[in-house]
Amino acid sequence: MQEPEKLGEPAPPAAAAAPARRGRVLALANQKGGVGKTTTAINLATALAAVGQRVLVIDLDPQANATTGLGLSPKAGQPSAYDVLLGSVGLAEAIQPTIVPGLEIVPTSVDLAGAEIELVGLERREYRLRDAIENRCGAYDFVMIDCPPSLGLLTLNALTAADAVLVPLQCEYYALEGVSHLIRTVERVKNNFNHKLEVQGVVLTMFDRRNTLSTAVADDARRFFGAKVYETVIPRNVRVSEAPSFGKPVLLYDLQCAGSQAYVHLAGEVLRRERVLASISQQAA
Repeated sequence: MQEPEKLGEPAPPAAAAAPARRGRVLALANQKGGVGKTTTAINLATALAAVGQRVLVIDLDPQANATTGLGLSPKAGQPSAYDVLLGSVGLAEAIQPTIVPGLEIVPTSVDLAGAEIELVGLERREYRLRDAIENRCGAYDFVMIDCPPSLGLLTLNALTAADAVLVPLQCEYYALEGVSHLIRTVERVKNNFNHKLEVQGVVLTMFDRRNTLSTAVADDARRFFGAKVYETVIPRNVRVSEAPSFGKPVLLYDLQCAGSQAYVHLAGEVLRRERVLASISQQAA
């Protein structure tokens, strides 16, 4: 795997990298807030970009934490995920570069908070994001959608557009109960809107090895989800918590800290899992 220290090297624009194609679309979802969903989205995306993957993050959370965490400020009049969902701009028009080479973003704006109501009366309201992704030009290896902490129309659009769901699971009490609701939602979306949707994996976050509860939750998760749970666990780490206030992923803020190294290892696991899935698909074809 390419050394993570290569983060600062420039990369060619995504549009020139390869012929137009659709990359693997992952929705990072959990209706419970504060579980490390956005932190995982931006840092996993950064780690994947560091090893040469072309990555697009779509910030579908009105709180705009993925946008600010990648060094951008939500601006009035700037094309955003809101405009894409409402159909006033195409996805390509809303894409912005980030401070991470090889990583781009569709930022969000405060207008997205009202999109749930506006989407209700639109045609194909559940498919707005999928249609936008399918119709855009350019090439990405991964498109990562940061979902809001709810199971409304925004998250439904993300699940309908995605190939798979990546679930951050906080190592705290009631965590598994909340995820069970999400899994039922994923099954309903799969049955009604997106037959290919699957759970890509479960990422254990905010793990504190000094806390017996963290270990108990991790053990329960592995019993419940089996091989879906990644081996890598994301530790509770102060550098991970500090990085967003500087508008940086933790891999740029402090590459050597335990949190950064965990996301580097997680990226390796994601890529290995993707290679296995691609091999199985080729054999099936």
